[in-house]
Amino acid sequence: MNNMVDIISTSSIQAESDVFGDSSSPKIIHLTPWDIASLSLEIDRKGLIFNNPINIENEIQHLKESLASTLTFFPPLAGRLEILHHDEDNTVSAHILCNNVGALFVHAVVSDNTSVSDIINSNYVPPILHSFFPLSESKNCEGTSLQLLAVQITELVDGIFMGISMNHAVADGKSLWHFINSWAEISRGCDVVSKLPSLERWFLHPNCCPIRFPFLEEDVQIEKFEDCTNYNRIFHFTKEKIAKIKSKANEEANTDKISSLQALLTHLWRTTIRNQQLDPEKECSFLVAIDTRGRIDPPLPDSYFGNALVFDDIRTKAGELLLEGGLGKVALEMHNMIASYSDEKLKILYESSMRAPQTLQLGEICSTFGISSSPRFNVFGNDFGWGKPLGVRSGNSYGTSATLFAGAEEGSMDLTVCLPYEALEAIGNDPLFMDPFPI
Repeated sequence: MNNMVDIISTSSIQAESDVFGDSSSPKIIHLTPWDIASLSLEIDRKGLIFNNPINIENEIQHLKESLASTLTFFPPLAGRLEILHHDEDNTVSAHILCNNVGALFVHAVVSDNTSVSDIINSNYVPPILHSFFPLSESKNCEGTSLQLLAVQITELVDGIFMGISMNHAVADGKSLWHFINSWAEISRGCDVVSKLPSLERWFLHPNCCPIRFPFLEEDVQIEKFEDCTNYNRIFHFTKEKIAKIKSKANEEANTDKISSLQALLTHLWRTTIRNQQLDPEKECSFLVAIDTRGRIDPPLPDSYFGNALVFDDIRTKAGELLLEGGLGKVALEMHNMIASYSDEKLKILYESSMRAPQTLQLGEICSTFGISSSPRFNVFGNDFGWGKPLGVRSGNSYGTSATLFAGAEEGSMDLTVCLPYEALEAIGNDPLFMDPFPI
């Protein structure tokens, strides 16, 4: 699999009971346009770092058993993707088959002396992290033959890394962490998860599925993005620094609407543009994922298990972004763009995507600065029975991008930024980035 880790065992974990009753007639979940959009991309990969459990062998067995119990509540993750070809109009349709064929569970150990501190205390994400995620180079469309959920427990010299790979056509980031939170609950001894997932997909017109769309699976698999020149560096912002950035952004824009996250993202974007020394006339774009769950009337349940994201960007010239007052101006544009996604607008867009569903293209994503994950996800509450995680890492990186997580201290945030090494070094040495607007 990878010479950086030695595989001890692999197992197929099935849900311990069939929530749909007759296993000979497994439930079909048709993909929505939001799900279809992710088919061409890499699977979602997130990982947690822990201190060593007292008895690792016992804990491995316990994790397998608790995973089987958790999959009872999340049957899509034990199923497979089906992509059906329709020769009469040269289209395909796709659905999840909840047939309980199982998720992948891998137990591995590092082949060197990699420790918890090598991951936690490093400014840069170490290359070995790639080997801690199963199915690490797989595309979502490959879920027809590969597992929709794969877990790898890798033993470090003084801890463990729990790498979780989930097919993004099945679930978005909020749903991924919903599953992890639920697994941790079951692992701690709960019989039922505290928030049951809502598995029914949302369609404006229920009789419209399955959706047909043009899609060449073999072409997408060829388009794997590899950029050896980019690195991943982690920047930590305290609650106090974020508050300072938010206050400055709202002051410049003469408003109180700009959120902490919107201000910090704009601050990050301006810093990356400044330190890459781009042509002032170059048009730059910043891609944002917007959660639709609470924006549709009636609202989707918070426990909606699937994809409920739309993507939009803000655009400006590099020079304009760096002008005095640019933090507040651009942060307010970001706020207004996100706020514009009303029930009416979302339903119009959904209708349009129903008529012409599209998959996200990797080249388009890599040409803009993209943001993934969210500091609102419950990361540090994932106690599986031997203590809370020490840290979290992402296994995904696309071109120029940043991944957001809550920091270990309340109100703080960690940004994993993917850029060329020279740009990351410049950002790290930029006093206006890590200590903005000193008093």
